[in-house]
Amino acid sequence: MEKKKRKSEAPKPKVISINMDAAFFFERAVQSLDRFHYDKALKYFRRAAEYEQDNPVNHCNLAGVLSEVGNYDESNQILQHILETIDPEMTECHFYMANNYANMENFEQAEQALVRYLENDPTGQFMDESEEMMEMLSYELDRPAPLTSIKSREGLFEHDKARALLEEGKFAEAVRQLEKLVKKQPDFTAARNNLALAYYYMGQFEKAMETIREVLVIDPGNLHALCNMAIFHQHFGNKKELAELTALLGKTFPFQQEHVFKLATTMGILAQHEKAYHLFKRLLKAGDGGTDPCLYHYAAVAACHIGRFAEAYRLWKQVQKLDPGAEISKFYLEQLRVREKSALPLTWSYHYHLPFEEQFRALEKSTQGIPDQLKKDPLVRSSFFWALRHGDVETKLQVIQAFGLIADNEVRDALQDFILDHKEDDYLKKVAIFVLRSMGIRESIPAYLENKDIMVEASPYSPHLPVWDATWQRVMETALSHMHKRYDMVQQYDLEILWVEFLTKVYPNVPKIHKSAGWAAALEYLIAKMHRRTISYQEVATRYGVTVSTVSRHVKHIDDTCGLREKMDAIFNKFTSL
Repeated sequence: MEKKKRKSEAPKPKVISINMDAAFFFERAVQSLDRFHYDKALKYFRRAAEYEQDNPVNHCNLAGVLSEVGNYDESNQILQHILETIDPEMTECHFYMANNYANMENFEQAEQALVRYLENDPTGQFMDESEEMMEMLSYELDRPAPLTSIKSREGLFEHDKARALLEEGKFAEAVRQLEKLVKKQPDFTAARNNLALAYYYMGQFEKAMETIREVLVIDPGNLHALCNMAIFHQHFGNKKELAELTALLGKTFPFQQEHVFKLATTMGILAQHEKAYHLFKRLLKAGDGGTDPCLYHYAAVAACHIGRFAEAYRLWKQVQKLDPGAEISKFYLEQLRVREKSALPLTWSYHYHLPFEEQFRALEKSTQGIPDQLKKDPLVRSSFFWALRHGDVETKLQVIQAFGLIADNEVRDALQDFILDHKEDDYLKKVAIFVLRSMGIRESIPAYLENKDIMVEASPYSPHLPVWDATWQRVMETALSHMHKRYDMVQQYDLEILWVEFLTKVYPNVPKIHKSAGWAAALEYLIAKMHRRTISYQEVATRYGVTVSTVSRHVKHIDDTCGLREKMDAIFNKFTSL
């Protein structure tokens, strides 16, 4: 009998095909770079370039890794091949070649490549980096560079000046310079990028977004603009656009260290901490990054976010060695120490300064005001500007007081804009006006108060008093001169408000004021009580050189007129009622 053939019931194994194209090898190359496996990255980038021989980006990535491992000659051969055969318009290759020649200490050829880049690139994407390199080459060659028709140097002086203003935290002044420059040279992308940053630092997010869009119209591949755009999408909650741009940036392999740094900080802000960590570690292994305390801090923060706390501890100890006078490493090392015992989630900030709340705590304890280095720190100043526009009421009040201690032209401009904002609270705007007066501004100030545009005169804001007598002003000035160093701006402002309210309620039957000291002492006593400060009649009478009975009598008069208990409750509950 013939044996029947039976069909096997076992399922056939599934074969998953791998599409080994340029994109596949590119992905493998980037993964290898993240793990610092440069030999594998080279192999994969070579394969990607073989699969897409007409794609200049693949060749450029290969040249970048060769440069990273010190093979500058072969890197330049590939870059020259791109310019001669694949894409002569890829002018940044000249800049990359200049970097390679400089690393080989072939300064003459570095200069020639850099000049070719500057003469042929109409937008000056690497202008800032080129200027730094040109200075270095001039020093090494002991002569100025033979610059002729450099398109990207137009407006260079103005741009350098504006960039310096940004670094000093003078954002409003930088905006004025950059707006003029961009109007004169619409294709100046470096200036537009810095203008967007200045808007962003000042909290003007819509203007920042619009400016970045303009950069990307001119240069769709501008890495600085793409990174900034991703941060703006995150701020506005544009999830779809953010996801697409984050995926693109995640696959980007920057050639220059400055671009690596930009991408690393951006990925950190976007909470792509693993990618940020590997990029920061790459920077620490390259060049002179090992001497920069900021870079170690950034790497430590990224390490914390991915749970590498022991690594973060080692990195912050290095920060402590490199920057022993700073409080930043001390603060974060303490955060690490209490991490396991803390019931509250800890915040790890990429900014190389103390968190905003810590800065205010330090300022509240200080008797010396804001230190000069803190006043000039652009990150600190930008956090103040952001908080003034986007913080809660209490934070805005703290910023206004801090601005009174900084008291420069940037602060004046910011406060004058603030008091014209229709959405801001009237009480905060009146405190801002008081701060402007304390800075010495005596001319009329335009403001939006009580739902209308007005001009606020140099005398205290007193809309219901037909006149402001000089003797009333002397009382207030006497009190403020005694309170200047012992009371904050809000308490000083509340004194002005109390005095105006008292005069308004008794007008026209204002008592005769023969000596300003007695009334000034009474005002300080009441303000101290309102703000729960310990004070006695004897203490304040001695300070002003008057009798206790004089102070007591004036206190009772003001209290009976204005209602001290209600006023105390109003001051105490101010923030909850706003």
